[in-house]
Amino acid sequence: MKSVINNTMKLVSTMLLAAVFSANVMAGSYGKKMDIVDTAANNSDFSTLVAAVKAAGLVDALKADGPLTVFAPTNEAFAKLPAGTVESLLLPENKDKLIQILTYHVVAGEVMAADVVKLTSATTLEGSDITVVVSDGGVKVDNANVVTTDIKTSNGVIHVIDTVIMPKG
Repeated sequence: MKSVINNTMKLVSTMLLAAVFSANVMAGSYGKKMDIVDTAANNSDFSTLVAAVKAAGLVDALKADGPLTVFAPTNEAFAKLPAGTVESLLLPENKDKLIQILTYHVVAGEVMAADVVKLTSATTLEGSDITVVVSDGGVKVDNANVVTTDIKTSNGVIHVIDTVIMPKG
């Protein structure tokens, strides 16, 4: 009887280990978090942002060690832009403008929501400052509402915004 119990326990343990390993393989992460690009690419709400990052040649920069903070506009945010703007920005001849806009959405360092609410501005990788306004209605970065915060990645954090923000210059 004792050997039957021991064999059953070994079988259950083996099955649990196999299930955990299979879950990690299926997740493709092997216990590691995805980086900023992979996190965005795995969320259909960011397909326009991911296409823009690819067109701008910024994939490697956003996969780097970081840490980085990205204020990520959703597809709906891009849809608010005047008709034809996104398509125009994705053209090779507009790559520099696209890079300028996208790097305006990125801040060096990991700035979590608890830190953002203490700021009045932050310097972006583009070189300009974004304005941060905290009110009872929430947090705004320039004219964009922050709608989701603290999406942790292996190389930083993503905060979701509802409007594409534009550099002033």
